[in-house]
Amino acid sequence: MRIAMQRLSAAVCLALVGGAAFAQSAPPDRAAAAAPAASATPAAAVASDDPIRRERSYLSYTVQADGSYVEQHETAFKVLDERAIEYAKHESIGYSASIQTLDVVEAYTRKADGRRIDVPKSNFQVETNDGREGGGPAFSDVATTSLVFPDVAVGDTVVLNYRLVGKKAMFDGHFSDITSFSDNAYMGDLRIKIDLPAGLWTQQQTFGKLKQVRDETVGGRHIVEWTYQNLSPVKRESDPATIFDLERYNGYALSTFRSYGDIAKAYGERALPKAVPTARVRKLADEIAAGKTDQRAVAQALYEWVSTNINYAGNCIGLGAVVPRDQEFVLDNRIGDCKDHATLLQALFAAKGIEATQALINAGNVYTLPKVPVASSVNHVLNYLPGLDLYVDATAKGIPFGELPAQIAGKPVLRVDRPELKASTPGFVKLHNRQRMDTRLTVLEDGSMKGTVEVELSGMPAISMRASLRELSADDAKDMIKNVFKRGGLQAEGSFTQDDPKPLRGEHRYRAQFEVKQALPVPGAFALGPSFFSPMPVSALVGSGTAEIAKDEGDGTCGGGRSEETYRIEFPATMKVIAVPPNLSLESGGSRYTATYTLKGNVLEASRVIEDATLGPVCTAEYNRAYQAFAKKVLPNLKAQLVYQ
Repeated sequence: MRIAMQRLSAAVCLALVGGAAFAQSAPPDRAAAAAPAASATPAAAVASDDPIRRERSYLSYTVQADGSYVEQHETAFKVLDERAIEYAKHESIGYSASIQTLDVVEAYTRKADGRRIDVPKSNFQVETNDGREGGGPAFSDVATTSLVFPDVAVGDTVVLNYRLVGKKAMFDGHFSDITSFSDNAYMGDLRIKIDLPAGLWTQQQTFGKLKQVRDETVGGRHIVEWTYQNLSPVKRESDPATIFDLERYNGYALSTFRSYGDIAKAYGERALPKAVPTARVRKLADEIAAGKTDQRAVAQALYEWVSTNINYAGNCIGLGAVVPRDQEFVLDNRIGDCKDHATLLQALFAAKGIEATQALINAGNVYTLPKVPVASSVNHVLNYLPGLDLYVDATAKGIPFGELPAQIAGKPVLRVDRPELKASTPGFVKLHNRQRMDTRLTVLEDGSMKGTVEVELSGMPAISMRASLRELSADDAKDMIKNVFKRGGLQAEGSFTQDDPKPLRGEHRYRAQFEVKQALPVPGAFALGPSFFSPMPVSALVGSGTAEIAKDEGDGTCGGGRSEETYRIEFPATMKVIAVPPNLSLESGGSRYTATYTLKGNVLEASRVIEDATLGPVCTAEYNRAYQAFAKKVLPNLKAQLVYQ
């Protein structure tokens, strides 16, 4: 089963920006962003199809011995099409007001005839996040300077040159940066320079077509420079489920960290002192765990309390990105980002004598950490319990104790208690995700029908369904049947019942009973499928493998599961069923599909089961093509119709 994961989820809260952001936050391709219709262009389209292109991009870092740095950006974008004018006119610069100051050196529109029109002061707008009466902001110290370029037309170029001056280092004495550039975007002239004290030890790596043109020590400074140009880009065909592989792009990595263990140590030095339980936390832990003696039961109670009682709110830049808030603040306000959740939970565990630590991980589409250890390659924090050999993520709301959200399964982690240990979160369990749906229908002479649908779920389908139904009110439940069928243009009434969705559990059941007026044409035909909503029908596991796989596609995110559907459909004596789908049994690479259709008089009994043995969370393109071939053989059976008159 192909699954597309967002590059960054809401759980991504640890912005360890020792230098620029990780590859996923590389300088944006404004040409693509400015053209919503770009996805409709041919796969081989070149840069001339883009409404805007990057003529130059100069980036430099001047690093001090303490790790603080000055960041200089100069960009020039040329407008090629009217579609891009409105986009090109606006630019925003975000930065951490607590540790950075912004200086806009120059901003102007260069007209096609050579004239320069500077951005007037009246075209600037500054937004800041401040606390009250001089106090620091509780949630975010992000400041944003926005500006509007004047008189932009097709053929003009907008130029922006600004400097960010760092007041403090994210990690004392360290700097790291990793950035990549896709070869499907036009780049007229890219220049990157990093200037560090010669006394700072560094390691570096260059990827793809980026050229290193300088690496020397001059006057006590170590200077490294790269250049890149891409005048004839070709659009990639890759599926959005393709994982991010830095070495498929053009880029570089430079770091003063000798190992990823050093990054974990540096984070721990700031975070672990905050995890010592206070008297208030000890009292709270006793209250939460009251009556429980088993270590796992106590740990589960503490995890569930933090997950359900501490809301997510982040301060993802400034020193707040790597220093958790005090326990008192988190408890008073019932908010926190990932490091706040992990730190409070570690303190609660410690209060009950449960050994626990924190671990750093990438929560985006990165499954292999780059060779050069860069702080921004890990952007999320969770907890690890050595005594239970269990990772838990209290930031991921709705996830039961013992489970992990899909985007952090099967990935390398940096454990703060054992920084140099090569560890990883557990991957997916084969056929762990399951759905069983039983449908019983009685068709009336006018095409109306009445029936029941019962659904049993486990794994991620159960978790997602619980999350979607957790806040369902009694009134909404009462109108559920009417509203579900109304979306299909049908009139219906009935009842909906379910297990209590509020507890954090990996199983769920629900039942729908309904009567639907004139649901079917008479005579007519229909393809057998769910009569009510279901998160993982057989068709989903089959259809996910039928999308074409691009020739240039690399490894991709994936997962599987088991889905079973049984049907009993009784037609009236005045109708005759004249065709049913054929039975089918297929197997490929451990995945299986079995379908049986039995007609007894006017009663059809059918069963369809698919076992998608895909383990994941990463599959090669070769594996995906094999599953695609299997799925394409199954698909006609799902589309085959039941015909009656």
